[in-house]
Amino acid sequence: MPWKYLSSESGPDLKIFKVRFDELINPRNQAVARVTVVESKDSVNVIALTPDQEVIAIRQFRFGIGAMTIELPGGLAEPGEEPMQAAMRELREETGYTGSKWHSLGHIQSNPVYMNSRMHHFLLEDARLTHHPELDAEEDIEVLTFSQSELIRLVEEGEIQHPHVISALARILPLWKNGYAER
Repeated sequence: MPWKYLSSESGPDLKIFKVRFDELINPRNQAVARVTVVESKDSVNVIALTPDQEVIAIRQFRFGIGAMTIELPGGLAEPGEEPMQAAMRELREETGYTGSKWHSLGHIQSNPVYMNSRMHHFLLEDARLTHHPELDAEEDIEVLTFSQSELIRLVEEGEIQHPHVISALARILPLWKNGYAER
């Protein structure tokens, strides 16, 4: 049975997120649940392959964990921007790479436990450096390239842990070829 919505109340606007508080009736026991929903624009990330089949990656500081991470280029879509347009823009802005052989790899829910947004994954073949990066004020990005086998190793060794990055890579690379083991 579906959950019945009783009310929805706006919470704080936190720049890239808005918070909402919903009250719903649990169909199992009729209890009223007050839940927090984080509203956000959809986001994108890009597996960009150079003509030599190297993958463009970025290293950047992530405020939530207070550490550097290795990720795929990507970010939030602008209002009214289609996911493919956002992917093209984010790749160019963060890395300076562009190209014309784009493919959608589908999308996932960002975190359906409390978020209402999706992460769209894209593949660009034949990516070429054509521009200088144009970073946002909060960004300090190092552009990297890795062979596909190096990326698999980085995932297996736990150097790449961002779930959106692993989700995108799993769509084209045979991750955990030796079987997944808790690390």
